[in-house]
Amino acid sequence: MQSPYLSRRDVLRYSGLGLLGASVSGWFPSLAAHAAADPQRRRQCILLWMSGGPSQTDTFDMKPDHENGGEFHEIQTAAPGLRFSEHLPKLAAVADKLAVLRGLNTKEGDHGRGTYLMRTGHKPMGPVQHPSIGASLANQLGNQKATLPNYVSIGPYRAFNQDAFGAGFLGPRFAPLVVGASDMYGMANREEGFPNLKVESLERSKEVSEARMDKRLKIWNTLQSQFLAHRQTAGPKAHDTVYQSALQLMTSKDATAFDLTQESDSVRESYGRNVFGQGCLLARRLIERGVAFVEVSLGTSSGGAGWDSHSDNFNAVRQLSADLDSGWATLMRELDERGLLESTTILWMGEFGRTPRINSNVGRDHFPAAWSAVLAGGGIAGGQAYGKTGEDGMAVVDGQIGAPDLLATLCAALGVGGAYLTDPSGRPIPIAEGSPIKAVLA
Repeated sequence: MQSPYLSRRDVLRYSGLGLLGASVSGWFPSLAAHAAADPQRRRQCILLWMSGGPSQTDTFDMKPDHENGGEFHEIQTAAPGLRFSEHLPKLAAVADKLAVLRGLNTKEGDHGRGTYLMRTGHKPMGPVQHPSIGASLANQLGNQKATLPNYVSIGPYRAFNQDAFGAGFLGPRFAPLVVGASDMYGMANREEGFPNLKVESLERSKEVSEARMDKRLKIWNTLQSQFLAHRQTAGPKAHDTVYQSALQLMTSKDATAFDLTQESDSVRESYGRNVFGQGCLLARRLIERGVAFVEVSLGTSSGGAGWDSHSDNFNAVRQLSADLDSGWATLMRELDERGLLESTTILWMGEFGRTPRINSNVGRDHFPAAWSAVLAGGGIAGGQAYGKTGEDGMAVVDGQIGAPDLLATLCAALGVGGAYLTDPSGRPIPIAEGSPIKAVLA
């Protein structure tokens, strides 16, 4: 007997064809909940990347009784004893689902080196180009037959280290689809209206008919096949992989996932009128459609210093916190309503923290010695802080961890702890070489 429920394939097909249309916000909660109950459902991951290095002292590890604490006040959260910045009230309300890791010590205080370390789990040294954690998890969790890419990066600022955002030795098959990159198109983070996060060049030109496009593609495929028949080296193969993936997405109805105009203005408003907020909304839509790994960036992509707040720290962090609070909290609420939060693990982090001491420019400088990251959602025991810094915030006094430990914990929460990749020489390399923090795993 045929199931009375729509399959996940049906959901993707009908939504892609536009049959859900304007009612998508009404249909998807129940459809997503049905998909979430599927025992074959794969786990998924969202990385909230804070480019520039966020100040832990002004967000998740405040020091209100010390001169290093600065001008912000702390507030009680939904988790007893756990306190956040007053500028994160919506996140404070869902703190029972957050685990704050306050004991990071990573020893890389340069933007480029710190970005590579945190995003790959390896120091930037040697000839091996390690894949970003997004590419590694796309390799482990992704559906390789899916039309949508398994790794999508929204609003990244990659100028600090391009390699930290790539697929490394895994190759272009696992490289991210980039949407709204500030380093490429100069997109501002805060705008008067809703930012446009459509994928560049996804639609065919209006001057080219569908029939004419089909003829062009047939000619191209013939020429490409002849070309590759005599050139089986890495370069041509990589180019073909990228081109074929782009064509597959371009001609797929699943590309409507990137059309945020299908959402009501009230929903879009709840996420925030900025790239990060709309990026979080896009992340929800992609998670609904089974994308394995989505990252949303907030920081230097704002067009200014962002989290790299060497001067005027408090005004910068106040605005960034408002964007973060609305986007992240709404994302968690909507995932939870759809039954998807239990199978989606969220990681919030940057390349390092910032000095507890306030400098002469009312700013905070680079500080990898004692800082914070946050885990949430599936596989995470929320409502707690793991690790502790001293009264002045200058050193970790309990629960010290490194970048490999953080990523190992993420992988364990996603069910791929201990998984290996194979580098070009055939050598097995762990996705994360650290030890998972059992105390924060559900």
